[in-house]
Amino acid sequence: MSVRLVQSFALMMFLASAAFGGDWTQFRGPGGLGISDDKGTPTKWSATDNIAWKAELPGPGSSCPIVVGNRVYVTCYTGYGLEPSKGDQKELVRHLLCFERATGKVLWSKPFEPKLPEHQYQGEGSYHGYAASTPISDGERLYVFFGKSGVFCLDLDGNQIWHASVGDGTHGWGSGCSPVLFDKLLLVNASVESGSLVALDKLSGKEVWRAGGVRSAWNTPLLVTAASRRELVVSTENRLLSFDPNDGKPLWNADGVHRYVCPSVVAHGDVVFAIGGGHTSLAVRAGGSGDVTESHGVWRQKKGSNVGSPIYLDGHLYWANDGGGIVCCQNATTGEFVYEKRLEPNAGTIWSSAVLADGKLYYVSQRNGTYVVAAKPEYELLAHNTFAEDDSRTNASPAVHNGQLLLRTDRALYCIGKK
Repeated sequence: MSVRLVQSFALMMFLASAAFGGDWTQFRGPGGLGISDDKGTPTKWSATDNIAWKAELPGPGSSCPIVVGNRVYVTCYTGYGLEPSKGDQKELVRHLLCFERATGKVLWSKPFEPKLPEHQYQGEGSYHGYAASTPISDGERLYVFFGKSGVFCLDLDGNQIWHASVGDGTHGWGSGCSPVLFDKLLLVNASVESGSLVALDKLSGKEVWRAGGVRSAWNTPLLVTAASRRELVVSTENRLLSFDPNDGKPLWNADGVHRYVCPSVVAHGDVVFAIGGGHTSLAVRAGGSGDVTESHGVWRQKKGSNVGSPIYLDGHLYWANDGGGIVCCQNATTGEFVYEKRLEPNAGTIWSSAVLADGKLYYVSQRNGTYVVAAKPEYELLAHNTFAEDDSRTNASPAVHNGQLLLRTDRALYCIGKK
């Protein structure tokens, strides 16, 4: 075997290991689908049992932790937005923290001064705060989105590489979409900030393209493979929209959720699934052109959820109702409901998105802990876990890494599972 062939093979093996090394580097993990192939993830835990480590956080946040190699990154905020209608926005500071993956030791913390004025911390829709967007990493750099304060690119040690604005707009409900990486681009849903999707060169921060018409969309776009092309799909008020991620050109649109939209879409093959408030869930086949409501619509049902995103597994969709503590299973082919079950004890509000690992669905409630449900079309509650010493709010989904869960509350970051 030639030296060049050996080098090429080694490079392919390195890239393969990098691509499938198990790191949880973005919102909802690999591909943004909320699914991990890890085995042995924990079922039961408490504040004292099955906890590998716990790290106190300087302030609250709704963003999820990400894992890059031997480090964990998460964002928080301090100084304002800790109590409704109280405080001074001039005191608001956002933070990006880096923890040692094995121990939870803080390696560094970087503060970010906001561009003011921000949205007021008042009214239920704004209570997710000022650190709601989950960071993303390509393994060499970190990308963090802070709404009107902009997008920041940093190296893994927290040194800023560039900063870019995607708009100056604010909304009473705040900003919460997470960035997505595609090839050499960083894709940002700036619906609140400028009513658009914005693509930035990931190395320089220079704007590459901008697509408008993205209204009332508090969700992270999804990259979908359809036929011979890649699509960027986002759920907006009234319409499901698809764009070419290379240049931002519109590909297709379809009748969507007739209300503001927080849940991100998921896909299996070339079928895109969306849920939303206003009692809506639907499926549309990608790959079309123009208005595909009639030609590519698969099904539509009059039940949905306001906030959390769904999971697709083996022909079924799983998701939680945001306000009633009800978890649902739908037939992904027909949209028919297989089960609708109320979690017990009462889950109350659920704003986080479900995560799937090791045959288990993890539903994290705001105030009443984490519910572990068997990932199958027959309802089975496996466990209900709480932190007795931590009564703070939780709006974030866990990250899954090396058989453990990284779960943040407003007060602390927990590594759950065997040491």
